[in-house]
Amino acid sequence: MATRPTGEAVLDPLELLAEMSRDFAASLDIEATLSRALETITRYLKAEGGAVFLLDDTLTTLTCTSSVGGSDITGIRIPSDQGIVGRTVRENQSEIVRDAQQDPRFYSKVDEQTGFQTRSILCAPLSVHDQRLGAIELVNKRGHDPRFTPDDLLMLETLCASAALAILNARMAEALVEQERVRRELELAAEIQRSLLPVPRGADFPVHGVNHPARMVSGDFFDFFALPDGSIGFNLGDVAGKGMNAALLMAKTASLYRCLGKTIHHPGLLLARINEEICETATRGMFVTMVGGLYDPRRGTVRLANAGHEPPLLHRTDNSFSAMPADAPPLGIVPFVDGSGFPEREFELNGGTLYLFTDGVTEGFLRDGGTLKVEGLKALIRERMGDSVPDRLGAVLDVFDPQEGALRDDVTVLAIDDRGPSAARRPPPPETPADTTAAEGDLLVSVQVPARADRLKMVRRAVDEAARLAGCSDRVVSDIVLAVDEACQNVIRHAYGGECSQRMALEIRRRGDTLTLLLRDDAEQVDVDRIRPRDLDDVRPGGLGTFLMREVMDSVEFLPPPPEGGNLLKMIKRIE
Repeated sequence: MATRPTGEAVLDPLELLAEMSRDFAASLDIEATLSRALETITRYLKAEGGAVFLLDDTLTTLTCTSSVGGSDITGIRIPSDQGIVGRTVRENQSEIVRDAQQDPRFYSKVDEQTGFQTRSILCAPLSVHDQRLGAIELVNKRGHDPRFTPDDLLMLETLCASAALAILNARMAEALVEQERVRRELELAAEIQRSLLPVPRGADFPVHGVNHPARMVSGDFFDFFALPDGSIGFNLGDVAGKGMNAALLMAKTASLYRCLGKTIHHPGLLLARINEEICETATRGMFVTMVGGLYDPRRGTVRLANAGHEPPLLHRTDNSFSAMPADAPPLGIVPFVDGSGFPEREFELNGGTLYLFTDGVTEGFLRDGGTLKVEGLKALIRERMGDSVPDRLGAVLDVFDPQEGALRDDVTVLAIDDRGPSAARRPPPPETPADTTAAEGDLLVSVQVPARADRLKMVRRAVDEAARLAGCSDRVVSDIVLAVDEACQNVIRHAYGGECSQRMALEIRRRGDTLTLLLRDDAEQVDVDRIRPRDLDDVRPGGLGTFLMREVMDSVEFLPPPPEGGNLLKMIKRIE
């Protein structure tokens, strides 16, 4: 079909409608096509000027996207509840105004800004069904009769219906293109995330993990890597929040741990360093719960630091479990300024398996619609105790509903298994040079904290758990906790002369029916004679704490100082 020369009048309404439809269908630029259509409509209906107003996403503002004739008002914005065009859009109803200046609904501010005088108005909505997009407004009909007619309005409504459908189709096409772009970006992000996870190892390797995202990208992560001395660094974390921001923070945290973990072999210090970085750069309100640790396959020991994460579970060979609650807040909330790091605890696996997991495991929807909870996870581990670690972790994933969108949160589990070949080849732990009898027995707990009163709560909790694990009665547990607390306070007040960032290290071992507690500090060697308990008849402040320790414990003595210096206090308590 021959194209009509620009400016030539269109006489046939059906031909006009067909031409506009072809133009809309052939063009990828809907705004330019709509502007050309406006020129055609304005010329066909013999108006002095015309404008297209589109409604914004908030439905509160109408913006002129194109205009012809009269004054150029492109870009002008008016409230969607004002003027004739606002009423047309709001009520989805066409309007003929024969004398605009006498109509109280007329929005005169546009005329005031442009100097143009609006006499009559023809306005029809741009809508598809009840979806309002905007309106086309024509002003001041030319000719001997300056009033728009009902036939003019019918023609404008017909043309607006075609334009509205084209606008909606263009927006839908644009949305589909954007969705496809986002989908491809998410696929790329998911691929990058998967590349950050460690390569699965053979079944005889002691550390294994699984991660199943609830959506395309995950806020969970885990990692493990071998160090030159034969130990294995590991971590598991969960970023608060969803979407791309959480995925980016996950990638940053995981990368920091792997990079810094090659040189910083104290998990508490390592988490503190990462915490400082996250506090400086994380988006407001975002944080990371994380567990980091070091596993020594030769000794079967784990050194662990927990920053606000779910308590790891130690599954022992007797099928019992022990939980290890967090001793510090999540990363990204409060920076630690004293440089002492996060609290650590050290313990022996003794042939057991340590499980780290995110809350998606305990709170995720199962196939029956319920949740696993911690007790359900324990039951599943007991049931599959004889399986290999990869099979055990696979069994955890299998209990969840595999349908798309069924998971409430990402599911991530990491297991450190002490029952592999390395356990059979493990030599006995080295003796402590300062006292060959001090290190005898099974290690129950090892904790290192800075010499500060606010860290004693964690020490008391660790002592309580170790004593109960050893089978002590409530009374004996209370006595041991009291004695250790008093000893730690003495270290802070007297050995160090006040709170500081230097460390205290507590180790608890069981041998037969006795517990041995070793408290070590790095302060100058104390004068043992000066801290002996005084007689109770001597009613002066001080000295009664030492008396109390000796009363509740079976033995309290200072051992010869370690070769590296400091003080070593040994306390013994019979298990009752």
